Amino acid sequence: MSADFSSPVQTQMAVPLFQTSLEVNPNRKPKSKPTGRRRVFVQTESGFVLGMDLDRIDNAHTVKRRLQIALNVPIDESSLTFGDTVLNHDLSSIRNDSPLLLTRNVLHRSASTPCLSPTSREIQHRDRSGPVEILGHSSCFVRTKQLVDEVVKGMMSGVDPSPAHGGLGGGYYFKNIKGENVAIVKPTDEEPFAPNNPKGFVGKALGQPGLKRSVRVGETGYREVVAYLLDYDHFANVPPTALVKITHSVFNVNNKIQRKKKLISKIASFQQFVHHDFDASDHGTSSFPVSAVHRIGILDVRIFNTDRHAGNLLVRKVKNDDGKRFGEVELIPIDHGLCLPENLEDPYFEWIHWPQASIPFSDDELEYIEKLDPYRDSEMLKTELPMIREASLRVLILCTVFLKEAASYGLCLAEIGEMMSREFKRGEEEPSELEVLCMDARRLVAEKEAEMTVLPPKAEAEEDGFQFDIDYDDKLSNDSFVFGFGRNPLSRLEEEYEESEEEIEDDVLSKLLMNKCGFGGDGGKPKTGNSGCVGANSSSGYRSANEPLPAGACFVKLGDMNEEQWGMFLECFEDLVVKAFCKRKTIAMGQKQRQRLGTSCQF
Repeated sequence: MSADFSSPVQTQMAVPLFQTSLEVNPNRKPKSKPTGRRRVFVQTESGFVLGMDLDRIDNAHTVKRRLQIALNVPIDESSLTFGDTVLNHDLSSIRNDSPLLLTRNVLHRSASTPCLSPTSREIQHRDRSGPVEILGHSSCFVRTKQLVDEVVKGMMSGVDPSPAHGGLGGGYYFKNIKGENVAIVKPTDEEPFAPNNPKGFVGKALGQPGLKRSVRVGETGYREVVAYLLDYDHFANVPPTALVKITHSVFNVNNKIQRKKKLISKIASFQQFVHHDFDASDHGTSSFPVSAVHRIGILDVRIFNTDRHAGNLLVRKVKNDDGKRFGEVELIPIDHGLCLPENLEDPYFEWIHWPQASIPFSDDELEYIEKLDPYRDSEMLKTELPMIREASLRVLILCTVFLKEAASYGLCLAEIGEMMSREFKRGEEEPSELEVLCMDARRLVAEKEAEMTVLPPKAEAEEDGFQFDIDYDDKLSNDSFVFGFGRNPLSRLEEEYEESEEEIEDDVLSKLLMNKCGFGGDGGKPKTGNSGCVGANSSSGYRSANEPLPAGACFVKLGDMNEEQWGMFLECFEDLVVKAFCKRKTIAMGQKQRQRLGTSCQF
């Protein structure tokens, strides 16, 4: 039995992949097939992918063994991971269409070592699936399946994709049978710093800290899908996006030994190509619709977007009016790979100083925000993208709670963005107001845990301790930060982790790359005039990841709390947010009243 290539969209299970390598004695009577078969996609650190079918009896060792036979990769001292989970033996928790990652426990390969790739014959014999497979069966992927149909027909007709020259990572425009761009495909192993990055920015294995230290190499692809799945009712206009396994010879492999192009399977984000007239950096923003700016901003706040610059806001003319430069336009947000970091850091919102962001939310927008349920969103993402890390889901919940409370107290989009952004004072980066609230919430959690664990031996001691707590709380309330008018003087919490040398090197390479490629201290906005991003100081064209520079501050971590601590943290955070916004509203009303009195007394 062979795979059915007549169906362009392969989202169901393919035929068994290893019919001879791991079979038992063929003379035995065939046993009934076990139920619960699942199709998974196993990716190596160097980026190569193999699709395989799992039975209920299969375990992590059999998956590694199959990968070794098919791709000729070493499996000694290796781990099979699924998001935050290391799969030691049992695979019962793995669902259909899940991407797994095989990582080496000890890395000895340098950045200049070539990545050996399997031959196309090996892949075709052992992975006989279609050219494009969608990872997931969400009803949201209906439009994506139609796009895949068009792409596969184009591939079978001999229409080759073309590489995208912009950006820091690898991207490819896949076309339909007419040669028109239909989708933009970004392989996860061609991201900045990934092993097969085609633009010289290599030096990391998949799963290591990437361009943003809190976003790992190889994990920006599913974040693109996250933004699409969270854009309910197409509210912010995010193009249809899915995670796919795709096979083609156009993909890049940093292997100087094998010059001939071969079929390579990769996991990639697959997003509809949007025909547009320009991006937001090409023209003034005054003509952008207020509602479009608000809707994109609401999404950016929810997903804590750290890279919303003008270059990833596409602008499309809707209609032209005579006598005007251009008429009504439509905004399309793209490039969400740096959203939902694992830790809070400094976001970048291009729209924060646009006049549209200072206009209050409309009733429809407030209703949309009010209906948002961060806990339901988190559960949905766990179902659709089970590889997503818990720390990223906590960032989603935190930011959505903050957005809902801020909107209910009448804050505009610009005010919300400013409260989430950090400031530089006297050459130092200070925590944002959102981070200050989180720091206070973590302090309260620590105090509650201390109260629960320390039991005084005598009633007298308990009374004395209680008196001390009252004095301590009074002092804290008097010295508490002024919300909206000043920052917490703490530059970093004592309880926060000390960064290792590897983390410092990670941040160094990120900063060096962003400065080299036109990303300065403006939070990620591309600077014009930089034509080349390949490391000019490297004879091989590949940049090393070992240049030490100071790392950026991490004021708040969310992923190091257990479930009980996380629940306590959210309770404290929500209580602090409500109090802070009440105080802010009172101060704002007092300022307005003083302004009115001053105006009425003028002569």
